[in-house]
Amino acid sequence: MSKPSPDVYEQEKGMDAHNAVMREVRSRNDSTYDPREPTRVWLDEDNTPDGVYQSLTIILNTGGCRWARAGGCTMCGYVAESVEGGQVAHEDLMAQIEHCLDHEEENADEKSGLIKIYTSGSFLDEREVPAETRQAIADTFADRERIVVESLPDFVEDERVSDFVDAGLETDVAVGLETATDRVRHDCVNKYFDFADFEDACEAAREAGAGIKAYLLMKPPFLTESEAVEDMKSSVRRCGAVDGCHTVSMNPCNVQRYTMVEELYHDGGYRPPWLWSVADVLESTADEDVIVVSDPVGHGSDRGPHNCGECDDRVQRAIKDFDLRQDPSVFEQVSCECEATYEAALAREHSYAMPLTR
Repeated sequence: MSKPSPDVYEQEKGMDAHNAVMREVRSRNDSTYDPREPTRVWLDEDNTPDGVYQSLTIILNTGGCRWARAGGCTMCGYVAESVEGGQVAHEDLMAQIEHCLDHEEENADEKSGLIKIYTSGSFLDEREVPAETRQAIADTFADRERIVVESLPDFVEDERVSDFVDAGLETDVAVGLETATDRVRHDCVNKYFDFADFEDACEAAREAGAGIKAYLLMKPPFLTESEAVEDMKSSVRRCGAVDGCHTVSMNPCNVQRYTMVEELYHDGGYRPPWLWSVADVLESTADEDVIVVSDPVGHGSDRGPHNCGECDDRVQRAIKDFDLRQDPSVFEQVSCECEATYEAALAREHSYAMPLTR
């Protein structure tokens, strides 16, 4: 695994300080989880380079992200839902897959053409998902058309990706890049790798016959709303310019349990992004040579991306419409009086006194 440089890993400074805080926050979690039950499973629709597919999304319950066990990302609470002990047996992981197939059979009229598989860390990390399980999952879904698996750049290697490519699946590796700005990724997200590592992962995936889907984080902590918007616009454009990266999924930050973001939120130091910001980024980058989508989790709630409460559902529907059609004109059809408050927040928020609104 890539390691932070000495200047950011100095004891009690930089990433070391972030990790110490994250370990303490996560130590408060005493929940336990069944290793034979997936964390979540649902059906949806997704836009891909080959068109819109019905998708089956699976979040496997694994032993958790190895970076999160060191401390991890400031906003990520997924490791809090992981099985204790660090590893889940092959048989238990396949039982989770069977549970997801049962869910699909009960709730869908037909099999999903697109399968998306996530964990609390990296699907391609063999400490989370053994090679035996990876091959078995590739075989299980070989009759589908497309698959997405999530991984940190470290684990994007030909032999790990080729299981799916060799099964005849159009394969995409989803990389949690969060931002194309190294300083924001290091200092705000507490993620150790550089944009150059993402570029290397794109090259490795391309050589294995797969594509890359970049995941970006809209408004990590310590950025004002306007800084977050500009960082996302720049990041989308930089991702779109990398060979092999055909899709960018912008994830607006939400307040997850047992995270530094939750600590800041309760202390009045963090507000999730406005949905107007999500719409602005999507509209501004619609002409880029890359598919740009967003799925604001928890929209309309205090802990999720939200506007004033009156217009949240309308803006969310416009975002979903844009995801499927890539038509920025959908945002011309939504408006609200709270746009004035939003514009004031953009203009007046400063890093030393934010957030301006709650």
